[in-house]
Amino acid sequence: MAIAFTLIETAKLSHIDPQAWLTWVLAQIADHKITRLDELLPWPVTLP
Repeated sequence: MAIAFTLIETAKLSHIDPQAWLTWVLAQIADHKITRLDELLPWPVTLP
């Protein structure tokens, strides 16, 4: 649970809507390579 709160607060600090980010991550994660999971973290994300 603490990890989820940390990611949500990080998204907020990065001026990213946490709900939009989480929705985007859940849509992307199934087809994403495990070696590139850092691309799904809230700081480098540009949401469509």
